[in-house]
Amino acid sequence: MKSRILVTITGVLVLAVLLAGACSAGFIVGRAMDISGEAGIAQGPVIPNLRDGLLGSGSNTAEAAGTPDELEALFAPFWQAWDLVHKQYVDQPVDDVELMRGAIQGMLNALGDQHTSYLNPENYEQANAHLEGEEYQGIGAWVDITGDYLTIISPMPNSPAEEAGLMPGDQVIAVDGEDVTGIDGEQVRQRIIGPEGTTVVLTIQREGEDEPFDVEVRRAKIVVPSVDGEMLENQIAYVRLFTFGADTANELHRTLRELLAENPQGLILDLRNNGGGYLDTAIDVASEFIGDGVIMYEVHADGSETIFDARRGGLATKIPLVVLINEGSASASEIVAGAIQDHDRGKLVGMTSFGKGSVQNYTPLVNNQGAVRITIARWLTPDKRQIHEVGLEPDVTVEITEEDFAEGKDPQLDAAIDLLLQEQQ
Repeated sequence: MKSRILVTITGVLVLAVLLAGACSAGFIVGRAMDISGEAGIAQGPVIPNLRDGLLGSGSNTAEAAGTPDELEALFAPFWQAWDLVHKQYVDQPVDDVELMRGAIQGMLNALGDQHTSYLNPENYEQANAHLEGEEYQGIGAWVDITGDYLTIISPMPNSPAEEAGLMPGDQVIAVDGEDVTGIDGEQVRQRIIGPEGTTVVLTIQREGEDEPFDVEVRRAKIVVPSVDGEMLENQIAYVRLFTFGADTANELHRTLRELLAENPQGLILDLRNNGGGYLDTAIDVASEFIGDGVIMYEVHADGSETIFDARRGGLATKIPLVVLINEGSASASEIVAGAIQDHDRGKLVGMTSFGKGSVQNYTPLVNNQGAVRITIARWLTPDKRQIHEVGLEPDVTVEITEEDFAEGKDPQLDAAIDLLLQEQQ
């Protein structure tokens, strides 16, 4: 039972072995098919060509930015700064590729959207691998890199992070004795990941503790879980989703088929500390529990809407249902939970969800120079509720304390079971 306990925390990034740099503040709610190239991209790291084709061939981009003469005037200070660095910087030669990547990152940072970012080639490869369910080497924790310090959302079950005693809400203030105050969360993440069998010492700041303390974690190969299911007492089925990856919907369908064959009288869907994943997967998952109707609305910059309806073939559209959520339930998790709540399909139990109601799309850059992750839309629940930076309020609020965790108790799960038993009476 203790392996399922999910203490309430404030964070949302869900990534294996601290693979958080790819998807800060919530996993992408993007379509798997959108991880592909498209027109209108800057022309790679070769600087003369970059000047000539800064905006690529996309006419829409050029029209939005201005005429060629206006663009030339706009970027004159940039090229002036570029030339000054090459002529005056004390340590020559400079790395043109790193300058190019830094320029892209700076441009995206200027948007002021924490979910829009640049991924270098290594981080982009890791992000893709995570959603495909591949192995990683690290400590096995979901983390948030968007705050002042890298924060543990939750250790993975049976991971080195869990075995070392790391807990939700732990803030990493030093790595191997080196203070990381003021250092970007992605850079901290890079210091923590490492080869299987090696160790890393994390200095932890934990709420309720007077002083920081060190935790030594031995890195290992981690296979990111996607779906877990079992039968509980009183003929209640329990399904936990860890992420919304490429094969999550298929795994969930198989798990539901096996559990429903045992004729359960109720079902608990656990979305706690699940920071999301692919949008298509979220629609498939919600459709397992909702037979028809709207799952979500996607609202674009021009005000247009895309409606996502439930898909046929759901296995659990009639069985009594309770959904567990907490502060770590975000993005795709909120799509599913919000649809279930708006359709009165089941009760939400736990704590208010994170509140990430935006949609991100990854677009690879040419010449294998990574990708840009851009917020392209916002989504609303079937009742057109805006949950961005607000979250979903549970129907039944239940908190888990550190004492509960230490004693192996899960009052949120207990409350969900009680609700289902009441429906059976």
